[in-house]
Amino acid sequence: MAFEALTDKLSSIFKKLRGQARLTESNMEDMLKQIRIALLEADVNFKVVKEFINNVREKAIGQDVLKKLNPSQMITKIVHDELEELLGGGETEIKYQPNRPTVIMLVGLQGSGKTTTAGKLAYLMKNKLKKKVLLAACDVYRPAAIEQLEQIAKSVGVPVINKGTDVSPVEIAKIARKQAFDDHYDVLIIDTAGRITLDDQLMQELDDIKKEVNPDEILLLVDAMSGQDAVNVANAFNEKVGLTGVIMSKLDGDARGGAALSIRHMTGVPIKFSGIGEKITDLDIFHPDRMADRILGMGDVMTLVEKAQEEIDEEDAKKAAKKMMAGKFDLEDMLHQMKQVQKLGSLGGLLKMIPGMPKVTPEQQALAEKEMRNFEIIINSMTPEERHQPEIFNYSRKQRVSRGSGKQVSDINRVLKKYEQMKQMMKQMEAYKKSGKMPPGGMGGLGGLGGFGF
Repeated sequence: MAFEALTDKLSSIFKKLRGQARLTESNMEDMLKQIRIALLEADVNFKVVKEFINNVREKAIGQDVLKKLNPSQMITKIVHDELEELLGGGETEIKYQPNRPTVIMLVGLQGSGKTTTAGKLAYLMKNKLKKKVLLAACDVYRPAAIEQLEQIAKSVGVPVINKGTDVSPVEIAKIARKQAFDDHYDVLIIDTAGRITLDDQLMQELDDIKKEVNPDEILLLVDAMSGQDAVNVANAFNEKVGLTGVIMSKLDGDARGGAALSIRHMTGVPIKFSGIGEKITDLDIFHPDRMADRILGMGDVMTLVEKAQEEIDEEDAKKAAKKMMAGKFDLEDMLHQMKQVQKLGSLGGLLKMIPGMPKVTPEQQALAEKEMRNFEIIINSMTPEERHQPEIFNYSRKQRVSRGSGKQVSDINRVLKKYEQMKQMMKQMEAYKKSGKMPPGGMGGLGGLGGFGF
């Protein structure tokens, strides 16, 4: 995930700060020096870093942090607020038009993944925001781009205005805008052509489309992996066509994060969406406050809650919880709970959203996911009676399941042991509920993932 190295370094800096009885000018300057180095190593623009450090210093002095008995919390909050402001503050939401279609023009260099992102944007707006969406195929220079957009739109379930390659992009955009208005669409997304490099012909075409359709949003797709080049591209597009926002892709990769932390300050253009994977569902609304939380290792509970609300049926979850609390938790329920967790994304990604969770290595994540797959295979090899009454298992039953699943008897024992642990955990949760006390932190988190290598 982008920012991972920066998160580790900032966490280490603040951990040392918490060990200080008081904050002095000397150790505050040392802390600011370490933050400066961490930001520069994350490929944040040096001008941005200089202003960031000055702002933190001024606010710390202005709020008399040096006189506080517990200054580390104050400094952490100041750094958090500055990171949030650097990432865009509260200026990241699309302003949807209430009485007419919101027209979004998507621009970017060739090969940036713009056409795929147009489909992701359509999916997000249709399924998460409940908008009626229309796509327009205006990349007439690559027939494959039109075909690709058609296929993506079909999978998403939204229509496309496709006039082939013989009609000009400006005319296609004009036709699409008229249809969006006539048929009362909420959103029109125009997928424009890209070029390998920025050239006058591309910019003129984009400017002509802009004049014809008067878009509400002009969004530039940039790659987080491209570092400061992303800032240069954003500046060039902004100067020529006037951007309203950025979609930053590959924030799930190992980018250092400098582009995301620099682009708003250097261009005045906020990040509005973030790409977090290759799937059509892997585009999120960008929230600066939540990203600041994640950079400082504070998790991202709000995004986790939203994912759960989108993927998990509320009534189904209530029934499952009621059954578990009543002590009727069986292997079928354990399998169902694991599948629910898998809907929310990778285990490593989910655990990063939970405050206080330890860092998960790629090896641990791979081991946990392999274990969950094995558990599913084993439980599916059991009879309905065995799933609902695990206590009837004897050695001959374990051998049969072992042969049917292709796993060892020891693997079947691991499943049964995990089941007993989760069953015991449910009893403890019920006891805490009756007593009115809070359970220890982490108990029951995401279906007891502690048994899967964490």
